[in-house]
Amino acid sequence: MNDMIYDDLALEQNAKTKFGIELDIDQVIARQIPLSHTAAATIYLTKKKQLYAYISAQSNLNLGDVKKFVARMGLKPETYLPPIGQPDYFDEVGKAHFKAVFPGRAHIVPTDLVYYRTLALYNPALIQISEVEGGEIRQFDTDAHSNWRPAVKFTYRRIKTS
Repeated sequence: MNDMIYDDLALEQNAKTKFGIELDIDQVIARQIPLSHTAAATIYLTKKKQLYAYISAQSNLNLGDVKKFVARMGLKPETYLPPIGQPDYFDEVGKAHFKAVFPGRAHIVPTDLVYYRTLALYNPALIQISEVEGGEIRQFDTDAHSNWRPAVKFTYRRIKTS
């Protein structure tokens, strides 16, 4: 029981120090579910009833990897939170990669950066979730036919207000 409380405090502290957002965890839906051989995710609700996924790995992850994990878990992302103090982190890294590939291009439009944004390193990752598809969150399992199996049943859909 104490380990779970310490884990929750560590998640709140990581959200504050690494992403610059203060979160009060109300309920942990899934704790340390596997996403690959080296990555795991914790899904939790805040006191404001917002659903977040915190993904960390022992190896390097980039935004593309995190997007694949979120989709395969059956989650719809609302926002991929950038590191603290860098609100344009993904665009800046995308521009740097794009300029390395196309050094002569002066005019860069956002559609040019769609792929190159996914190359930004993103470990740990904090994602605000807008919906859980199909009412279940899936986890990685090498024994399953599709390598993914249901981890927990949970229904969530964020209703946007003005």
